[in-house]
This record gives sequence, structure tokens and C-alpha cells, in this order.
Amino acid sequence: MARSWTRRGEWVETALPAKTPRSEEDEGRREAEDLGAVTAAGLEISAAAALGVPEKLARRLLHAGEMQVRGGRVRLRLRPDEDLGFEPVWTEDGIEALYEDDFCLVVHKPAGMPVHPDGGAQRLTLANAVAAHYQMHGEACAVHHVHRLDEHTSGPVLYAKGELARQALDEQMRGKEIGRVYLAIVQGRVAPSLRVIDAPIGRDRHHNSRRRISPGGQDALTRVEGVETLAGGRASLVRLVLETGRTHQIRVHMAHAGHPLIGDTLYGGPADRLNRQALHGEKLGFRHPFGGEQIEISAPLPGDMEDLLDRLS
Repeated sequence: MARSWTRRGEWVETALPAKTPRSEEDEGRREAEDLGAVTAAGLEISAAAALGVPEKLARRLLHAGEMQVRGGRVRLRLRPDEDLGFEPVWTEDGIEALYEDDFCLVVHKPAGMPVHPDGGAQRLTLANAVAAHYQMHGEACAVHHVHRLDEHTSGPVLYAKGELARQALDEQMRGKEIGRVYLAIVQGRVAPSLRVIDAPIGRDRHHNSRRRISPGGQDALTRVEGVETLAGGRASLVRLVLETGRTHQIRVHMAHAGHPLIGDTLYGGPADRLNRQALHGEKLGFRHPFGGEQIEISAPLPGDMEDLLDRLS
């Protein structure tokens, strides 16, 4: 259920859900006095649990004075200062923020930019650009991406601000609750009967960068929806929904189905002056880590893929 939070300086505040131990505070305290079994700290931990705060984190926040439970309301310090974790690198245009508040940030990642450094040659990554964005706005919080995109895939990337947001969003990711929808331009006419690709993906021992369909690989499921047939059936625009998040999942699955992505020469796709695989994150959906409301973010198709569609029309 969505909750309404009020910003009060460096704190955020909300009412406790109905029928939590803290909302029946007087009764709980009477029981504690009578039975010696429930303490004020216990009530605060129970109240925090009703808001989805893990017990271990709630105890630490209470001990540090960063969470307070009073009179049926909970106050949380917005964010203790953290190290950015990545060197801020400024760019002329900065980042394109698709959504931002005190708890999370969704950034449009352009094709050709890695999400984070890989230990190789020094180059600009989205993590460096986000660190610069935080620094510019006076936000001392660690740069933490909740999910990733391939270097040459464009689209939205979700970042969590602060430890509680990180835990909540990471848990959503583990529980497959974060929705990701992609658009791809693939080779050939995609039959309407191709709706689901359910095939495990593992490493290709003959090529470090490749993945392949492998019986011993990780479970992987992609849902496929044909959007438009292009160039007289020589290509198709498809919408894809990830049920899992394996490396190169869409690229491997579509190649396995006989429809490699245009520009994806690693997986047998035809070369194109697009100079990347024709893959874009169209939509991202998640529950707000504090308010609980559903957030849906759309990212328009980038210019290079629009140009490709025009050429194939």
C-alpha cells in the first residue's frame, strides 16, 4: 500500500499503518508492564517491520538515532552521508534524469556508455556521471545501480539513494518485481506464434564475451510481442519483457529463435551502420522504496534506432 511521506529538513516522516504494535502503543506498554515481555524498543522494531524496514537495519538505525517512532508516526533521517564510491566525471550535457526524488534516481543510459568501470581502460561510465550529478546537487550518497544494461544498449537505469532504499530495491530485483520492457529490431519476420522463449543461458567456453543456450545454464525466460514487420519481412520490431535478467539474455534468446538483433554481429546479426545491437529499454517499473506506489518510467526510442526504422519502413 502506498504511503505518504513528509519531508522535514533532513528527515522524512509518515504515519504508521493501522493495527501495528505502535499504533496500539498504550495497550502494548500496559502488556509490557504487566508481563515484562514487550519493551519500547521492541515496539519500535515491530513498527519498523510494518514499514518494511529489515530488523537488523532497524536496530542499527534506532541505536544511531536515525529512526524515531513517536505517537503513531515514524521519522527517518533521510540519508547519513556516504562516500560516492566512484570518481565524479563531468560531461558537457550531464545526465538525462527520467525520474528523481530523495530516494531513487532513474537515468537514461546512452548506447556506448558502460554502467560502471570494468577495470580496463579509463573511460567515462554512467557511474562516474551519476557521481558528478550527486556532487553537483550536494547529495552525499553512494552510487548504487539496481540493475544494469549492456554497454551498447540504451534505456533507463535505476539507482537507489541511501541504505534503506538500496535494500528495498535490491529485494525487488531479487524477487523479480522490477519490470523491464525492451524494443528490438531483429532480422526476419517474427511469427505471431513466438510468444515465449524459455531456454537456459550459460557461458560460451570458446568465447569469453559470448553467452549461449546451455542445458546446464541459468534459467532464462523472455516474453516476445511482435510490433511491426519491416522491409517486406526482412526485419521486425519486437517488444520484449524480461522475466529473468541474464547477461545478454535478449540477444542470446532472439538469436536462438532465428532472429538475431540487427547490428549484433557477436550473435550472428547483420552488420549495420547503427554500429550497435538495435536494442533499447522502453519501460521500467518498480515500487517506490519508501512510498510504496508503483513508478512507471518510459524512455523514448533514441535517434539512431528511429533512423534505422525509417530506413526499413
